[in-house]
Amino acid sequence: MGKRHIFRIGKYDLKEEIGRGGMGIVYRGVDPYINREVAIKVANADNMHDSENANRYRRMFFNEARCAGILDHPNIVHVYDAGVEIKHCYIVMEFVKGAMSLKDYCRPDKLLPREKVIEIIFKCCKALDYAHNLGIIHRDIKPGNIMMTEDMDVKIVDFSIAQINKTDVTQVGGLMGSPLYMSTEQIKEEELTNQTDLYSLGVVMYELLTGMPPFSAENLSSLILKIINDEPPPMYVHKPDMPEVLELIVKRALRKNRQERYPRGIDFAADLVGAIKSLRHADRAIKENIRYEMLKKLDFFKGFFNSELSEVMRASTWVEYTANEPIINEGDIDDSFFIIVSGQVQVKKGDKPLVILKEGDCFGEMGFITKARRSASIVSSTDVTLLKISGTMIDRASAQCQIRFNKMFLKTLITRLSRTSDDLSKMQK
Repeated sequence: MGKRHIFRIGKYDLKEEIGRGGMGIVYRGVDPYINREVAIKVANADNMHDSENANRYRRMFFNEARCAGILDHPNIVHVYDAGVEIKHCYIVMEFVKGAMSLKDYCRPDKLLPREKVIEIIFKCCKALDYAHNLGIIHRDIKPGNIMMTEDMDVKIVDFSIAQINKTDVTQVGGLMGSPLYMSTEQIKEEELTNQTDLYSLGVVMYELLTGMPPFSAENLSSLILKIINDEPPPMYVHKPDMPEVLELIVKRALRKNRQERYPRGIDFAADLVGAIKSLRHADRAIKENIRYEMLKKLDFFKGFFNSELSEVMRASTWVEYTANEPIINEGDIDDSFFIIVSGQVQVKKGDKPLVILKEGDCFGEMGFITKARRSASIVSSTDVTLLKISGTMIDRASAQCQIRFNKMFLKTLITRLSRTSDDLSKMQK
């Protein structure tokens, strides 16, 4: 919670300070006419001491409000109002409750999941593409100017030094922005295009994925030389498991020659969609391979050829239960057969516990054969992973797979009946 301030500027009641930067102080406030919470940025008085500075900062300050008349996008913070009261310049913006900047997620110990990073950059690409199509270049894309809402949505903020490509607008000139995120043409004060913002967004993506900036140096001069002359180290230097598809996207975004970068935000976004599909496919393949290896270790599948095991997996679903969850209810009708991949379950008749089954054991044989009502309940004793095999789907497998499966199924059934017979004999004695 910030330091509390109770005063008024314009028609707005300022309640508390929530942020502070070079351009000014941001307060949480209220628009009393419509009872709406707002964020109010008040220009830093230290920047208004002499007329030259005052004019420059006033132009920068109201540049943001000018952009508001043009921009209306869900991933760009809305600006509602702006004004001057005595010596105070202020801008009234959308209040984003619980917002945190991406700076908090650019540390090696606080990295977001890669899919979330891709989603964030994708939304930024779409928002910037929207702004670029309306002739606005942000010029200061960095983690501190991208906010995360409470529900992990994205808001780009601070268009104070944005370039508006209209001849009737006086631009905020000079070398402006944050050097760590500047493109070569921005550092050289050359003509800027929308690709400058996309370069900066590439730097943000690099940081979010690795926790490190692509360039670092002890002083500004060394940093500028690196940005102009050096290639950034591949992300796998920091994260050895970095997927190649992400390396290629960031590499293109950070090209020195703007002609080799993404031409538009929508092109950057399209490659991110492709990356998500590629990573999800890779994750599924890895998960399937792990499951495949787990099944091969179970006694039930010893002797199965790889092709037959693959058919069984296609006829099955992988299900997981936490401890004390019902798996089968007595009286249910179901043709599924279960193999315990890990964990333990308990067989119960009514409220009476009968037996504990462990990894490699099977249950549901009679329902699988007869399609009759289940004669007992099964409850997980621990967290448990099961292979649930559908009788209907097994019937569609190849003849060779069905023969192999039925052979092991009958062997399991005979073992179970033999064990039950022995238990009854012991009880009678």
